[in-house]
Amino acid sequence: MKRALHASILGTGLLLGSAVAAQPPQALAAALPSQLDQLVRREDDQLDEVLHALQTLRQELAGTERPGPEQEARIDFAEGMVRLVHGDRIGAQKMADQLALQAGQLTRSQVLRGEIASRDGHLQSTAEWARLALQTLERNCPRQTLKSAVTQQVCDYRLAWTALRLLARTQMAEGAVSAAEAGQKYALELAQAAEDHRRSAFSMATLAMLYQDQSQPELSRRWITLALQTAQGDPQAMGQVKSNEAILAARVGDRKAQRQALNEGLALAREAGSKRLTAQLYIGLNDYYMQVGQPLRALQAAQPVLAMLSSLPDARFERVIRSNMVVTRIQLRQFEQARQELTRLRELNQGNTDLVQLSTQLREQGEAWASVGRPREAILAYHEERKLSAQLNARNRESALQQLRIKYDSERKQRDLNLLVSQQALVDRKLSNRQLASQVSYAVAVLLGLSLLLGGVMVRRMHLANQRLKANELLLRAQSERDPLTDLANRRHFLAVMNEQTQQDFHGALLMVDIDHFKHVNDQHGHGIGDVVICEVARRLSHAVRQGDLVVRWGGEEFLVFASAVTSEQLASLAERILHTVADTPVHSADGPLRITVSLGFAHFPLPPGELPLHWEQAVNWADMALYTAKSRGRNRAMGIAAVRAADRASLESIAADFEAACSNDQVSLQQILGPGAA
Repeated sequence: MKRALHASILGTGLLLGSAVAAQPPQALAAALPSQLDQLVRREDDQLDEVLHALQTLRQELAGTERPGPEQEARIDFAEGMVRLVHGDRIGAQKMADQLALQAGQLTRSQVLRGEIASRDGHLQSTAEWARLALQTLERNCPRQTLKSAVTQQVCDYRLAWTALRLLARTQMAEGAVSAAEAGQKYALELAQAAEDHRRSAFSMATLAMLYQDQSQPELSRRWITLALQTAQGDPQAMGQVKSNEAILAARVGDRKAQRQALNEGLALAREAGSKRLTAQLYIGLNDYYMQVGQPLRALQAAQPVLAMLSSLPDARFERVIRSNMVVTRIQLRQFEQARQELTRLRELNQGNTDLVQLSTQLREQGEAWASVGRPREAILAYHEERKLSAQLNARNRESALQQLRIKYDSERKQRDLNLLVSQQALVDRKLSNRQLASQVSYAVAVLLGLSLLLGGVMVRRMHLANQRLKANELLLRAQSERDPLTDLANRRHFLAVMNEQTQQDFHGALLMVDIDHFKHVNDQHGHGIGDVVICEVARRLSHAVRQGDLVVRWGGEEFLVFASAVTSEQLASLAERILHTVADTPVHSADGPLRITVSLGFAHFPLPPGELPLHWEQAVNWADMALYTAKSRGRNRAMGIAAVRAADRASLESIAADFEAACSNDQVSLQQILGPGAA
């Protein structure tokens, strides 16, 4: 549910609109933006009818005088949005191209292109188009005089608000929460300056999501309450906010509040007559039933969504419902139907760059396959999800580093500017002294001495500034190699360690550790307690390993231990010690003690007995496969690779390609170590 609803609150906020009523021509120009808003919100199946209404608007504007370029461009943009809403992507693209050729309308073309990219799932393109548009829009919408700029129609607040919403989707997907928060506060100011309660409510609901992402539940609840108050009197706006309220409840595992918000949202959507919102809330209901283990009811909830998609296509909605149906079919053991849905989902995901959505799909599929005893399919989904998670983590780290670079670059530029101002002042003083030289030679000497002294001070300041800059760069480099939550090393640091190895082939031992049922911790207790669990497991891992072993937060709830000098016997003892160190004592939290266990995969490299050379990335993959075997055999245990019977590297790669079969055929010997209480 959270994926679909999250996308929708950052979506177009479509409403049921009525056909444009005839108005006196002199009043139509002033009312044009609101009239176009109503037409874009139409959700019926009558595309021709809406296009006819737009044509009527053009004719009415031409009834007194030829409409100006700005009014024509507004109608062209609205037509592009209407076509996009009704699934005519080609028509929408043509309108974007047409706007780009009109003088002064490049910004509208960029926003429309961003909307098209967003619906296709191309997040990077969406962000690029939005940023280009905002370069112009922000100049016309200065925050210092926002109210007057909106009132005087210098600022096209609707277009700026839309561009900020598009940009927020990519920022939230990349983990740039602070940047998304700043953008949505600006969007809220735009909507409030125009007294646009609908857009204000949407921005408030998005801020509620962002504050929950930052583990600030009080602020999240405050913003969702404000959003509901602001949307009062508008059934569809309230339904959209209720949709987000259901997401927030689902994230903290409050199933009762989640179901209540969905029911209330559905009643509001029916009252508003909104097909799209009704379908969106049924996606949430489908997800709810899927999560609580009622697959038949989940299938029933999917039917209204599929009916809506047949008349009002929407790739984002269809990706989510098809993904949920894959999981539901697996839960019902309808494996052939599940594979058919999976084929359809892969077609829909062509070109989709939303790594968060793709990773979540694979994780849910892997868990579903594992729950029905299909380890081969589960392992394939697991490895695909791991690859995507690695890409997502790298992208999130790069986003965080980029924000740090911007901050330090800004500080450095300010220091350089201050230095230039001081140097200019020094030059001005020297010129002034030369003009007075013929009259007061003694004063010139004194002033020259002062100038030299000031120059020395400035040189020293510049030296100190450079020292601080170098220190900041070192700090930035160090911070980039530490995980901010646990203070463990991160992947970047591990990669640096691997690059420093003198041998090209990997030597040493790897232990891949995964917290068992961590998703349940987040769902039942919230992300704040989930962070507490991750930090405590990180601390216990650091205590369990030997001095000189490297503990890395690999991503999410996974950790990697690199032991460079350890025997096979010592490695097994280390794995057993980790299992007991983590599980023997409950983790204390605000919700009481939590029993936490881990699953673990380990191996010593080169792999015995053949000791064929491997790159470190291949070694990590072998430890990964051992970890997943531990998870598929019941969790709370360690599985070690004791021997691999491979004559050459080709045989080794063949075994890695189908690890499960290799284990069954005794090509791989595994060593199992049970955790506390495991059977």
